[in-house]
Amino acid sequence: MEILSFCAAGVPKTKKAFYCSPLRRAISRSNSHIAMPHCSITDNYEESKLVWIWTESMQVMTTAVERGWNTFIFQSDPISKEVADKWSSIALIHPLFIEGTQIFDEQNTRVATLWDVSSPQELELLQPNDGQEDNMVINFQGDWQVIPAENIVAAFQGCKRTVLAVATASRDALVFLEALEQGLDGVVLKVEEIGDILKLRDYFDKRTEIRNLLSLTKATVTRVEALGMGDRVCVDLCSLMRPGEGLLVGSFARGLFLVHSECLESNYIASRPFRVNAGPVHAYVAVPHGKTCYLSELKAGKEVIVVDQSGLQRTAIVGRVKVESRPLVLVEAKDVNDETYSIFLQNAETVGLVCPSDGEAARKTAIPVTLLKAGDEIMIRVQGGARHTGIEIQEFILEK
Repeated sequence: MEILSFCAAGVPKTKKAFYCSPLRRAISRSNSHIAMPHCSITDNYEESKLVWIWTESMQVMTTAVERGWNTFIFQSDPISKEVADKWSSIALIHPLFIEGTQIFDEQNTRVATLWDVSSPQELELLQPNDGQEDNMVINFQGDWQVIPAENIVAAFQGCKRTVLAVATASRDALVFLEALEQGLDGVVLKVEEIGDILKLRDYFDKRTEIRNLLSLTKATVTRVEALGMGDRVCVDLCSLMRPGEGLLVGSFARGLFLVHSECLESNYIASRPFRVNAGPVHAYVAVPHGKTCYLSELKAGKEVIVVDQSGLQRTAIVGRVKVESRPLVLVEAKDVNDETYSIFLQNAETVGLVCPSDGEAARKTAIPVTLLKAGDEIMIRVQGGARHTGIEIQEFILEK
């Protein structure tokens, strides 16, 4: 059994389905699936989410279709059906029609039931029933959305019924997609502004990006030298890191070192698994979409890429940045092509570089900079060096 999902450009690609309910089978022909892995550590990065659009704006329609979403909801009155026919002549769309509380496709086959929920009592009525395969689109009324969405996710986990929620803004869609980490099966985005389409697309792009393993390279340390004082940056994240994970940081964007988090236990200080003592203010750090920024540019609310020894990546939100003057150590390393890369780090036992997960270093997760010596192997990310506002460009550049 296979379903269709979409890459960033909206080109369909085949993917094995973990489950295909009647609703998913009914609309799989419409190409309205999109792969959306969550960014949690335990996620399998292979779940799919449905995105339907409910709008009266042709500009919103064309923007959505260009970004891979082509299931649209209309009312069942004659004027709305004329609009559906007109849009179908412009783009390949899959129209659905609301009649009362029921949603039908073009063949007049019922694909879902629309439920208005405005109170805890109405929410209680929406209970899973293994004897039914009636799929639901929930329209939450009022200001409460997060808790009701979490209650729905908890109640329907493992159930065969597909549950979507109506979102009137992209930020509301994220609430439904991430409730209790698993989220609902999808969203109906009811908007009249293309900005909400673009923001939701950007959200999916960033989450899809983490499915691809980053290519990491072994490098051999050639120089370790303690130097003077400098302003170094501690990056505190809104999520926890596990052994082997850290941030990609370096003096040159062409070669970023995998700097380990402070999640490991030590004798003199408690572990801080949310923190990476990343390096001085001038250093580059990897952020989503293949970009870099300076450590000095990070602030609360920005996102960075967390990477582990195997190259598995995920996004994380910066909660706080601390800049303090501390003694620094310069580390230089060479890859198999004899290219030299460097990084400055605080000279402290809690600061370390991630080791390869095989060979002699397999017994260790990271080497503290205080024990680092020439000949040690560490992990780096080699990439294009020329950058303009953090974006890789093709031009000659010489960095020393």
